[in-house]
Amino acid sequence: MDAGSGAILAESNSNARVEPASLTKLMTSYIVFDALKIGKLKLGDIITISEHAWKTGGAGTDGSTSFLPIGAQVPVETLLQGMIVQSGNDAAIALAERIAGNETTFAQLMNVYAQRLHMDNSLFANASGLPSPDEYTTTHDLALLAQGLVRDFPEYYHYFSVKEFLYNGKLQQNRNGLLQRDPSVDGIKTGHTEAAGYCLISSAKRDAMRLITVVMNTPSFKAREEGSQALLNYGFSFYETKKLFSKEQSLKQVVVRKGVENNIDVVPAADIILTIPRGRAADIHAEVNVPRVLIAPLTQSAAIGSLMLTLDGKSIGTYEVYPAHNIAQAGIMGRTIDSIRLLFSH
Repeated sequence: MDAGSGAILAESNSNARVEPASLTKLMTSYIVFDALKIGKLKLGDIITISEHAWKTGGAGTDGSTSFLPIGAQVPVETLLQGMIVQSGNDAAIALAERIAGNETTFAQLMNVYAQRLHMDNSLFANASGLPSPDEYTTTHDLALLAQGLVRDFPEYYHYFSVKEFLYNGKLQQNRNGLLQRDPSVDGIKTGHTEAAGYCLISSAKRDAMRLITVVMNTPSFKAREEGSQALLNYGFSFYETKKLFSKEQSLKQVVVRKGVENNIDVVPAADIILTIPRGRAADIHAEVNVPRVLIAPLTQSAAIGSLMLTLDGKSIGTYEVYPAHNIAQAGIMGRTIDSIRLLFSH
């Protein structure tokens, strides 16, 4: 997936249900980041590690742990690193309890956020990704989640590129080997259970283009890394991200009647940036569909038509277009003259 446009460049079985394993922690991260952004939580806030967090997600299980003792007083930022870098189940549960009171309520919150992100084929049952018959997702939904993390929380995304950190005398290392192999890779997260296999969501940025890959159910660390690297190399080799039109760039000029001005530029509301096959930007056909004559008053916030982009006869995007600025109605004399002009223009 291209992170900016959401374009899917390659996929296989992308809507098949899979177990999310520790990739579940990306949704927990999303909710924690949102709590930080709105001020509900601060990086320096201290969280007390409960028996449930210790027993269910830490020392009492065979899963990944951040080695958090019962009753320990741990800052939010340390727990974030423990959850993201070390994939600590105990850290994820502790954060969930701090936000929602208990893990069950937090799981309900996870599903609310999943719907907001249009993850329509996902259901979360816990904060850590420990196996549950009630939990499932798809590679497409996980790509949407990763895209949301990149888009919505640039101020916190850097945690996914941390290679190691020290807590309580223990050096905890990131299991994402692509962080070591490819300097363009800066995230995101590994996962593994017996049922889910070895999983990896990766993101890399080269020049102005950021790609996201999701690889699930591979047989080994090596396989998930090689599969992810192959997808990234394919995407960067054969596609490019281009700004085709700038915000407020004039696409066309249209006649205006009954207004204080006689013409108006037609513009897009935002930059139009697309991921396209490399070297094909000049082959894109742009068609602006607006009325031949516009009648004042016109407001900059009201769409007046559309811009259709096609490549090789196939649609690659349709965007609303707007007047470049507001145009007020003319006085009674001007409106009368233009009414006569309109009568004779048909």
